[in-house]
Amino acid sequence: MTLALFDLDNTLLGGDSDHAWGEFLVRRGHVDAEAYRQANDRFYADYQAGTLDIRAFCEFVFAVLARNTPETLRRWHDDFMAECIEPMLLPKAFDLLAQHRASGHTLVIITATNSFVTGPIARRLGVEHLIATTPEQSADGRFTGRLAGTPCFQAGKNARLQAWMAEQGRTLAGAWFYSDSRNDLPLLEAVPNPVAVDADATLTAVAQARGWPLISLRG
Repeated sequence: MTLALFDLDNTLLGGDSDHAWGEFLVRRGHVDAEAYRQANDRFYADYQAGTLDIRAFCEFVFAVLARNTPETLRRWHDDFMAECIEPMLLPKAFDLLAQHRASGHTLVIITATNSFVTGPIARRLGVEHLIATTPEQSADGRFTGRLAGTPCFQAGKNARLQAWMAEQGRTLAGAWFYSDSRNDLPLLEAVPNPVAVDADATLTAVAQARGWPLISLRG
C-alpha cells in the first residue's frame, strides 16, 4: 500500500505543538517561567534556522517528563489538547487526510516532536501510525529523562522511517510526504511525491526550483 507521510507541526497543525507545550507549561506554572520560556524560544528559533541541537533539546524537554508522574502528565496533556491543540486543527488538513485515506493509502505522521506530546494529537487526527522522537520510559512507565533511539529529525527522520518500513514490509514506491520545513528536505528528496505545505522560505525556494507542489492548508 502507498504511504502518505505527513509532518505534524505547521503542516497538519496551524502551529507548533512542541513549542506550544513549553508555553503551556510556563502559563500553568509547572516550570520556572522566565528561564524555561527563554530556552524554549531559543530552541524554536534554532529549529526554524535549521541549526537545532536535537539532543540538547530532548534533554531540556524530557527533564519535565522525568520530574512528574505519568498520571500528572496525562492530566496536563488533556488540558493542553483542549487549550492549545484544538485551536490549531485545520479543516483542510482533515480533508487532505481523508483524500489519502479514500485512495487506500497508509497514513503516517512522522515528526521530530516527541511521542508523549504527539501521540494524542495523532489520535485526534485519526492517524494510526506515528513515528516520533521517543522519550525513554522505565518498566513502571515513568520517563527517565533520556532519549530512546534515534531522534526523528532531519536525516534521522529517514533512518526512523527506513526502520519502520522494514518492520512493516513497506517501501517508498509511490509515497507522498507533506512538510513545511527545511529540516525535512532529506525526506522530501527521498519520496516520489514531495509536497511543500505553508513552507518556510528555504523550502519554498527549493520547491519552486524543483517544481514541487506548494499548497496551503490554512484559511
